[in-house]
Amino acid sequence: MKSNLLMNFTVNKENNTVNVKREFNAPLSNVWSAWTEAAILDQWWAPAPWKSRTKSMDFKEGGRRLYAMVGPEGEEHWAIADFTSISPKTNFKYKDAFSDSEGNLNTDFPRSNWDVTFSEEGDHTFVDIVIKHDKLSDLEAIIQMGFKEGFTIAMEGLDEIFAENK
Repeated sequence: MKSNLLMNFTVNKENNTVNVKREFNAPLSNVWSAWTEAAILDQWWAPAPWKSRTKSMDFKEGGRRLYAMVGPEGEEHWAIADFTSISPKTNFKYKDAFSDSEGNLNTDFPRSNWDVTFSEEGDHTFVDIVIKHDKLSDLEAIIQMGFKEGFTIAMEGLDEIFAENK
């Protein structure tokens, strides 16, 4: 589903960050729920035809989401999000990492810090995401793995959810 909604994706190699600004045709409360509730996250957090499946989620400071990206052949890639800061309907931050199915860190892949900020303009919501990596090689590895393409597809999946609920 292509749309005219804003999607800016920039890579800053000087400070090892990816910046994404994304517009959604939905009120802030709906967008916040889509990013913070496991049942909704599982509907869009993976690029189709992959699916997201949350094993556990405790959305609070110090809490964690443990989930798998499940491929069309049933293959699973596990990840964790460790929530470090939450300001309801405004911002949340977390440390993202690949893991095993029990939430043990997979140190073969880099960890990143996500800073996700929400703002509302009229009946649209903007999500500003800053993803910081410790070193340039970590940032380059994620980009090489197809992060931009996969994340773009996932955002379009979220657009479809909002369109269905209009």
